[in-house]
Amino acid sequence: MAFIDVCSVSKTFTTDRAARHVLDDVTLSVDQGEFVSIVGFMGCGKSTLLSIVAGLLPPDEGEVRFGGELVRGVRPKTAMVFQNYSLLPWLTALENVQLAVASASPKWPRERQADQARRYLGKVGLGNASHRRPIQLSGGMQQRVAIARALATEPDVLFLDDPFGALDALTRANLQQELAQLCSAEERPVTTIMITNSVDEALLLSDRIVPMTHGPRATLGRPAAVAIPKPRTRALLMHDEDAMRSRAHVVESLTASVRRPRRAHLEPQPVDDIGLSGVPSRSEA
Repeated sequence: MAFIDVCSVSKTFTTDRAARHVLDDVTLSVDQGEFVSIVGFMGCGKSTLLSIVAGLLPPDEGEVRFGGELVRGVRPKTAMVFQNYSLLPWLTALENVQLAVASASPKWPRERQADQARRYLGKVGLGNASHRRPIQLSGGMQQRVAIARALATEPDVLFLDDPFGALDALTRANLQQELAQLCSAEERPVTTIMITNSVDEALLLSDRIVPMTHGPRATLGRPAAVAIPKPRTRALLMHDEDAMRSRAHVVESLTASVRRPRRAHLEPQPVDDIGLSGVPSRSEA
């Protein structure tokens, strides 16, 4: 049995104007310690799916199980990293991380909680910036704090909601490598699900890549395994035959979902974050 089982999940949002059918019959299995990326167009429903798996949003149909137990709300020993950092602006970097540690381990002495926060800030290269508030940090530094905050709670499961999408290319590349090292530590691998619209980012970090079809009624396509030793580099991925095959499979799955017939007269066009950004280019993919 897989560690995480998503079984036939569907989700529709109803507004005054129309019903927006976001997800349809989504099924996914993730093994313990595995890093799985879900790749799809911007707005196809990836964040909705991640919220359902994380227990932040209930499905209309289907179910999610962790280790055979039905998910009802947010599960202990899980952490989430968002694209917009979500730091408390009146707290320092250390205090932001320590607050999460205190919530996850309330019985620990305060000094142990602070030491844990300092240790993980050091792991992401911010040991000397622990006293700064978010406004005093760059976007990349703020995201480092968010990653440290998530991992300092020592979660069993990590959810990544396009965590590097708002960063410049250099900062993004550096943080990807840091995250890969933290998530794949031999002494304690973390089961990770990441959503992204970058195929190359998924290739760099993942054990498997799962394409999501274009909505409405988005679902998941056939996954592509990435059987390449870690850590990986972008230069390696550009010339590795396995990586090229995985990339080709994912891109073809994405483009095929756009070419499929659209029942525009039956399906109202979603009006929230479900917008088509186009198939990832070679620089993005």
